[in-house]
Amino acid sequence: MKRTFTALLLAAAMFVGVHASAQEPMHKPTIVLVHGAFADASSWNGVIKLLRKDGYFVIAAADPLRGVKSDGTYIGSLVGDLKGPVVLVGHSYGGNVITEAANGHGNVKALVYVSAFAPDTGETVAELADKFPGSTLGQALAPPAELADGSKDLYILQGKFHAQFAADVPAAQAALMAATQRPLAQAALDEKSGAVAWKTIPSWFIYGDADKNIPPQVMAFMAQRAHARNVVVVKGASHVVMVSHPDAVAKLIEEAASAK
Repeated sequence: MKRTFTALLLAAAMFVGVHASAQEPMHKPTIVLVHGAFADASSWNGVIKLLRKDGYFVIAAADPLRGVKSDGTYIGSLVGDLKGPVVLVGHSYGGNVITEAANGHGNVKALVYVSAFAPDTGETVAELADKFPGSTLGQALAPPAELADGSKDLYILQGKFHAQFAADVPAAQAALMAATQRPLAQAALDEKSGAVAWKTIPSWFIYGDADKNIPPQVMAFMAQRAHARNVVVVKGASHVVMVSHPDAVAKLIEEAASAK
């Protein structure tokens, strides 16, 4: 009888422990990751693994890559369905998207820009990319693919993807990324940004100093303009710093998530 009672107590203790552990993420912000052009949600896999290990609930959204306003509205609708605080994280063009998506959603507590654009009102991706010299993306793009509705999609040539986009990623992995890349609508490059969330929501920035898509000088300029809480520059990192250095990116996201 004593043995049975002891077993019941142990079982109850295990249940309470598991229940508490399951509830723990509810006390932390939800992390919403938004990929950019020429990538997909799997580009966040390394970061997701680390965030989940630390008890965060993570959603890696599928960014339509059709246009700043429409993409922002799409991600914003996801944010609006979430309960509790949210940290929005954007890579590359995804930075434009989170800047739009956060507007009107009071549960967004932080913005994290990962090798990303942080536009001001009226600015475009094309304009920002050319603000300082250094981007070689234009030379790596394939001829625009024309769609049935007359619009055009942009891809990076697979043979140039590794050197241009992911130079610090193993070649075999970069080849898979090149084959699975998702295109950006060409019109999105010249679409002006609307209201700017980073003027009212705290921001964090991380990027590599060997980025060939967005010149590091451009990202330094945007981070300073946004009065970023913290700016991390990863030595030797390419445009996909979240793939090559997921630990540094996850650390900064958790810093933003825990900030007061």
